[in-house]
Amino acid sequence: MIIVAGVAFAILVLIVIISLLLRRQLREKYAILWLVIGIALLILAIFPQLLFRLSDLLGVAIPSNLIFALAIVLLVGVALHLSWELSLAEDEVRRVAEDVAIIRADLEDLRKAAVSSEHRSTDAVAPSHGSLSRTADDNNTDANGGE
Repeated sequence: MIIVAGVAFAILVLIVIISLLLRRQLREKYAILWLVIGIALLILAIFPQLLFRLSDLLGVAIPSNLIFALAIVLLVGVALHLSWELSLAEDEVRRVAEDVAIIRADLEDLRKAAVSSEHRSTDAVAPSHGSLSRTADDNNTDANGGE
């Protein structure tokens, strides 16, 4: 009965890993590790005598202690790897944030330059438009008999 439960658990783990991988919720580089763990669970569930032989070979008195020791080593390795990945991601986020800040500052400078350029061109054009319209009004007034 315990072998059937172990096999069912290992198959469930493999199904969950493959499902996460297919839905792109688990990246391939992490999926490989978890697939190896799932396959190892399946092999140990199907052939429990392998665990006994391995524990005898390594000098571990109780096979379940070997499982716990391997699990601890695995979890420490995963935690170390994820800490390393997190450090890389933090560095990348910091670099991207700095790049965005520089781009925002450049954009703000460009906007200010465009606005001041627009004001200068509007100021330069406004008097000429105003003088043209006054000239046209003056011409109309003169044509109507000097009103």
